[in-house]
Amino acid sequence: MSIGLGLSQIGQIAITVHDLDRAITFYRDVLGMRFLFQVPGMAFFDCGGMRLMLATPEGAQFDHPSSLVYYRVDDIGQAFNLLSGAGVSFRAEPHRTAQMPDHELWMAFFEDLEGNTLALMSEVPRS
Repeated sequence: MSIGLGLSQIGQIAITVHDLDRAITFYRDVLGMRFLFQVPGMAFFDCGGMRLMLATPEGAQFDHPSSLVYYRVDDIGQAFNLLSGAGVSFRAEPHRTAQMPDHELWMAFFEDLEGNTLALMSEVPRS
């Protein structure tokens, strides 16, 4: 059964860290990854067009040694509605997680049937 939405582009992968400054130094200076920007609790690197996010855990469900897959969508509201209509259970409605000079970053988190956390992400241009 097709719902008219095909998640196919991974926009970001998250790695949980407990010491963000130490992790930035390792990924930037040791691994040589291109540092993009930092906001409270998060740092971002470019990995050949895919973004790697280092983040301190926002809650117990995120405090584990694993990665989260973020699917980039153009219209997060539409994707949220389509997936919700298909029975996907989201933790909350899409919400803004960061305000950048030229766009806002929006996220919506859900789980697959095995309990793995996944996310929709959308970079909404600022007007």
